[in-house]
Amino acid sequence: MNRSGAGREGEEKAAAALEKSGMSIIARNVRFKTGEIDLVALDGDKMVFVEVKSWTAYGFEELRFGIDKKKQRRIIETAKFFLAAHREYNCMAVRFDVVFIGPETVTHLISAFMEQE
Repeated sequence: MNRSGAGREGEEKAAAALEKSGMSIIARNVRFKTGEIDLVALDGDKMVFVEVKSWTAYGFEELRFGIDKKKQRRIIETAKFFLAAHREYNCMAVRFDVVFIGPETVTHLISAFMEQE
């Protein structure tokens, strides 16, 4: 399977796991000029922007390399564009999660990062 196919499969697994935990997926593969967000979900009164990492060659320990500060900034800026385009969510608290899809695991990191002032 190629990388984009593996990525789509990982996003499907992540979405299923999030929905099973009670979250509602409201958007997938959100793209703006600043970047892309894999999943956008609602978790109660929180808007959650989710980055999905599907790795078979690397372990969970290497996740910090895949979601470095630059990647985090792009996700945060893209989230701002999403919120500007969907003003109905502007009053909600925002959270940035990461879902790691390993060979045999799905790990959900809640509040994995936040915007730095």
